[in-house]
Amino acid sequence: MNRNESWKHKIAYQIYPRSFCDSNGDGIGDLRGITSKLDYLADLGTDYIWICPVYASPMDDGGYDVSDYYSINPMFGRMEDMDELIAEAGKRGIKILMDLVLNHCSDEHVWFRRALADPECEEASYFYFRESHGAPPNNWRSMFGGSAWENVGGDRWYLHLFSKKQPDLNWENPKLRAKLYEMINWWLDKGLGGFRIDAITHIKKEPTLSSLPADGPDGMVGCFAPTRNYPGIGDFLTELREQTFDKHDCITVAEAAGVPYDQLGEYIGENGYFSTLFDFSYSELYNYGPGWHTCKSAWEWPITDLRDKMFASQLETEKIGFGAVYFENHDYPRACEKFIPHEYQSELTQKMLGTLFFFLRGIPFIYQGEELGMTNTRFESIDDVDDISTKNHYRIALADGLTPQQALKAVNRYSRDNGRVPFPWNAGKNGGFTSGTPWMKPHPDYIRFNAKDEAADEGSVLNYYKKMIRLRKSAEYTETLSTGSIQPILLDYPDIIAYTREGGRKAAVICSFSPYPLAVKCGFSVNKALISNYPEIPAQENGSVTLPPFFAGVFDITEE
Repeated sequence: MNRNESWKHKIAYQIYPRSFCDSNGDGIGDLRGITSKLDYLADLGTDYIWICPVYASPMDDGGYDVSDYYSINPMFGRMEDMDELIAEAGKRGIKILMDLVLNHCSDEHVWFRRALADPECEEASYFYFRESHGAPPNNWRSMFGGSAWENVGGDRWYLHLFSKKQPDLNWENPKLRAKLYEMINWWLDKGLGGFRIDAITHIKKEPTLSSLPADGPDGMVGCFAPTRNYPGIGDFLTELREQTFDKHDCITVAEAAGVPYDQLGEYIGENGYFSTLFDFSYSELYNYGPGWHTCKSAWEWPITDLRDKMFASQLETEKIGFGAVYFENHDYPRACEKFIPHEYQSELTQKMLGTLFFFLRGIPFIYQGEELGMTNTRFESIDDVDDISTKNHYRIALADGLTPQQALKAVNRYSRDNGRVPFPWNAGKNGGFTSGTPWMKPHPDYIRFNAKDEAADEGSVLNYYKKMIRLRKSAEYTETLSTGSIQPILLDYPDIIAYTREGGRKAAVICSFSPYPLAVKCGFSVNKALISNYPEIPAQENGSVTLPPFFAGVFDITEE
């Protein structure tokens, strides 16, 4: 695994391939479509491209239900197309990161089909099958609702923490682990730059698979406690690293929800299991309650809640390693919908949010469309939705007595499909995504934000992101803004999130969430403004400055 420091100065870009660019007019984004847009990504300043799963899959859960790890889903192309993408990206100095799904596979995988056909075969031991008469073996609730167990006839059940079409893999079986390691090495030998590793903290289960006290009126309990970062998982993760990643020049980014800060060193320390990880503590601030219709967005909470969780993550991570920072991905609605009241959403606030996340300590991951300032889409009906999780939350809302219109309101606010609409390349038909009929309706406002028009507009969100990337990579400031230390400042102002970065030089990042001007005493002298979402920088007088609404700026400073 790549243990040098160079990747810490890089920029990553996440692609949901089904929605990025369609090369053949079938309405579905594909690998050749990604290849055709590599110049766009290179011009943006991209160093790594994380591609959501393109393996063979029935697509019950967006490709995270893998039926063959060694094949490409025909909707995305052929293996030759993947080889071409890796090669062409390499010519532009870009490395490809694939999504690696190791906690579960598809119920259509040959292993599971054999296990169903013959309970005594070797493959049956690759999964969690249990005998239970009349009811599930325990009361665990799956991530998508309902029991985490599915009956396959008679008294035989299998475990699935996610969809029933995603049976969990039994990592206690060394033969299974060896097959997974063989597959990982096969992909790395093809020239991948590494992996983003899905749901990896769930691979170790409580060994007795016992019921636990219920946490809801359904009599079930969420499966986090007995399956997330369970004691003993480190043995699996150490072996995984030694048998695969350590043998290659690659980076690994773990989806590692539930890792306590006092265990971060085991995950991303000097001899950690992975290069870096995503911390969900601040990005999921909004997501409370048994269903989306009961949740509040982050902007309905004090901004200090976001600030405190963000800085806790930053400071704890800095002690032992280097994180991966983000505000958007394929599992979330758009960030502005989470953190900014609807009436204040604009290019100004999009640039402010971008500034806030982009200069945090950690490798930044930009999600497709984020650099355009894309907002949530508008679903007119639940039939417009593809996402399995969204459909489940819609059913929960209806079961709680909401009308279809009320339930759809929650869908529009929180659905993962908000981030999965086709990418708008231009103002033409279907936003230039496809010459055919798109698999999902394009964003209704793609004429307002699309890559072609924004590229020509110096004041666009896209060009602002390019400026931020150039600044972060500049010889003068890369040490400061990439690997430099971070320190929260201006904590007496509840509507401001601000911090300093120091490494060679010292910079201050100030972001205001206030819709009104704010007078702020900075405690430092500004040498020069490096970037701002306003064309004119407010003047500093006697150590104080009045920030305009939703101001964001990065400054070279000298502390007083």
